[in-house]
Amino acid sequence: MFGSLSEEAEVKVPASKAWALFSSLELGKLVAGKILEAVDVVEGDGGPGTILKLTLKPGLGFPYYKEKFTKIDNENMIKETEVVEGGFLDIGFSLYRIRFEIKENPNDDTGSSCLEKLTIEYEVKDEFAANASLVTTEPLLGLISIANEHLLKSN
Repeated sequence: MFGSLSEEAEVKVPASKAWALFSSLELGKLVAGKILEAVDVVEGDGGPGTILKLTLKPGLGFPYYKEKFTKIDNENMIKETEVVEGGFLDIGFSLYRIRFEIKENPNDDTGSSCLEKLTIEYEVKDEFAANASLVTTEPLLGLISIANEHLLKSN
């Protein structure tokens, strides 16, 4: 069974500034200790192929998971990661992908705001289809909220 969820939010900073944060390892450093217990670089320098270990706070469902940066498209401001160990893969998912897209705000001629789009795509084995109900954008919206707060303060 395949599914996807997405959300879009406006932030009052230029797209280039939002992309600088979302495309880098800084995002992980920013949320470590807040919504995640820890974010550790397993391998890589922040480019495609980088693997992070995300240790979750107790009560969030999983102790940890590892994600791999599978796509960083600087021209179109798109970053994709996939869970490669732990997390949703331990409960019957064969794919759990997160995509962040930063876009110019078409309603802002000044370029002082942008749109952040978050998409989760997943595939779950048929016998675990009930676990699809566990997929939610809520933790990632928390991450976006922390990121946006940081972007606005440093604007």
